[in-house]
Amino acid sequence: MKLVYFGTSEFAVPSLRALAPHICMVVSQPDRPSGRGMKLKPSPVKQVALELGLPVQTPEKARDLEFVDFIKGLNADALIVAAYGQILSVKLLESAKQGGINLHGSILPKYRGAAPIQRAIFEGESVTGVTLMQMAKGMDTGDIIDTVITKIGEDETYGELQDRLAEMAAIQIAEWVGKIVTGAYPRLVQDDSQATHAAKIERSETELSFDSPADTEYRRFRAFTPNPSCFVETAFGRLKLNSMKRSQLVESQGVIAKLDPLTIGFRNGCLEFHLVQPEGKPRQRGTDWANGQRLSVGDSVVAS
Repeated sequence: MKLVYFGTSEFAVPSLRALAPHICMVVSQPDRPSGRGMKLKPSPVKQVALELGLPVQTPEKARDLEFVDFIKGLNADALIVAAYGQILSVKLLESAKQGGINLHGSILPKYRGAAPIQRAIFEGESVTGVTLMQMAKGMDTGDIIDTVITKIGEDETYGELQDRLAEMAAIQIAEWVGKIVTGAYPRLVQDDSQATHAAKIERSETELSFDSPADTEYRRFRAFTPNPSCFVETAFGRLKLNSMKRSQLVESQGVIAKLDPLTIGFRNGCLEFHLVQPEGKPRQRGTDWANGQRLSVGDSVVAS
């Protein structure tokens, strides 16, 4: 068994580990600037691949013909792809005997695209899963091989759900890879009429508004935590939101209903601000932030 593994983010790491004995090459996104010093940092997949002693390629454009020829020369049984971050050309998919096999974090055909896990949470889905699929020319349009399904926890964040789905994906691909390399696997054509698109997250989507329903803004927080992370504008500056919970209390929009935990009104409900980070300051309890601003129950934090 000879595999080429394409992956970049944390979602792809458990499957990389599961398939490591059969991987002849790992392909990941190039190192990117990160942190305050903006130093180049390898992707999570590249870091783990190097730890495992696997060779790594990081092409800027995987569709470049020279790179396609390189992969074709490896004579792999299949390309296994998980959260890689680039669209693979048909020529690249055809460079392995069984083509490209993708691990996608949704129940296809729903949530095709770049942010399936985040979009499923934000849209209020109660279940999601991982779809193992044969890759084709379109965006996540290929035939379905297998789907595993799980419930989404009522308070589960994107980061927590991604970690669970990543472990599910690793088990799934380990169970199927033997059949895949021999070509002995089912292929179910997707129903395009049921497809939805999981677009890339825009920074403008990560701002909570006191004028919006509490349930909607709590889903927003969960969907975009820990990254790209959410924030709210207050009369005392911007607050990055690190930990929040729903509350049974009801209060006017932007008004403090309780100090410990700090609980603030949204439309049709309240949310608890457990951990926040003011601009230029360390992370702290919402209660401590409110006390530092000398705020009391009944005060408004709405920016004018």
